[in-house]
Amino acid sequence: MEINRPDVVAEVAAAFAAYEAALVAGEPDRIVDFFWQSPRTVRYGIADQQVGIEEQRVWRWAQPPLPAGRRLRETQIATFGADYAVVNTLFEYPGGTVVGRQSQTWVRLPSGWRIVAAHVSEPAASAAVDQGVYAAMRRPARPRTP
Repeated sequence: MEINRPDVVAEVAAAFAAYEAALVAGEPDRIVDFFWQSPRTVRYGIADQQVGIEEQRVWRWAQPPLPAGRRLRETQIATFGADYAVVNTLFEYPGGTVVGRQSQTWVRLPSGWRIVAAHVSEPAASAAVDQGVYAAMRRPARPRTP
């Protein structure tokens, strides 16, 4: 299996850029068209989740546009063979203190490159610097009691 074939990376980068343009422009139908049109499509958002393309469609139409000035950084594209890719990126907004994370699994289908699974998260700004959170993560797990 070839990893990161330049032609496949370029195709996925173009599809991802077109998706991002639709997202920033607030075009729900265009956004949904980038997803696999299946009841098995999954998207986990910051405070939401959609399973199936119909849930995604309803949710997209109910959402307000994104805040102005969304910026991406550290976008990583990994392709595996000619038909499978993972895109990860960080995003932020002017004046914001939180850096969001976005992951997408893309598959080449007969209709073209489509997102089959996506996950978006924004860690709480305070949790990112709260040493207590990290200390708790390093503690050994306690045995569970019934």
